[in-house]
Amino acid sequence: MATRWGLCGAGKISHDFSVAMKTLPPGDHQVLIASKSIDCAKDFARKHGIPKAYGSYEELANDPEIDIVYLGVLHTEHWRVGMLFLNAGKNVLCEKPFAMNSREVKDLVATAKKNNVFLMEAIRSRCFPVYAEVRRLLAVEAVGDVKLVKAYFGSPRLKVPRSEQKELGGGALLDIGVYCLQFVLMVFNGERPESIQATGVLLDSGVDESVAVTMKFSRKRMALCAFSIAATLPNDAVIAGTKGSIKVLGPMHCPTKLVVNDKETEYPLPEPCLPLNFTSSTGLRLKESPRMPLADSVLLTEIMDEIRKQVGVVFSQDSQ
Repeated sequence: MATRWGLCGAGKISHDFSVAMKTLPPGDHQVLIASKSIDCAKDFARKHGIPKAYGSYEELANDPEIDIVYLGVLHTEHWRVGMLFLNAGKNVLCEKPFAMNSREVKDLVATAKKNNVFLMEAIRSRCFPVYAEVRRLLAVEAVGDVKLVKAYFGSPRLKVPRSEQKELGGGALLDIGVYCLQFVLMVFNGERPESIQATGVLLDSGVDESVAVTMKFSRKRMALCAFSIAATLPNDAVIAGTKGSIKVLGPMHCPTKLVVNDKETEYPLPEPCLPLNFTSSTGLRLKESPRMPLADSVLLTEIMDEIRKQVGVVFSQDSQ
């Protein structure tokens, strides 16, 4: 029987998610769409060949035929809309960042457990073949003891409203820095860092433009992350060990190439049937909960809360 998906939000990322679904066997998945605008939902449905469109999220939540909902709305809405679907007994796959702060994330996790439904943060990176190979290499200690992890992500986005406006949850950390931090947590198996030191510069809007983070872990291990919405960075990630190195070539959040001790291997993705909005978005088809456990999502958001505190970024949701 096909898994019946409800797409919440008719924006760019939902477009890419729908295109990614089409790279899977047609009998495996069915998709419906919901938007706050019925016209937007109908336009999306026509473009993607979707049989049913809803003009409100509540209608989607009340559809008994839906197995799981993909939240592709702005992350300022993740907590409110996520609670709607979880309390309606729906399984939820929520785009990153999970929510605006760790309080909201913990609310979502507790509600999912209370209603006995599936919940996962859609960190698509964790499900890419390159990431699977990185985990395998670490498990067999292919580069010895890991001593240092580095992850950079910089992409000029100062003209993108959701990146630079505070009311839309903007800033480098929540937009792209989350990818660097989740990579570090994956390498260190979800371990909480012993210390976090962050510095950055802010836009006039009050969100972070560029941030550098140093984290110290147990057994004298460290991680360095830098992310920016004002400048282009190498967008790669490196794991340095006592017996070699692993390099995830850019873009590190959706990679197709891996270099292990100077040997490069490519891991291609399926070809899309429609143009994509974001790089390598056919990787959105690769979803599995053990790759992004809820404990990692909670810790990830707690780390981001601490970074925002040190850099000086405060959202209205922090006082609610």
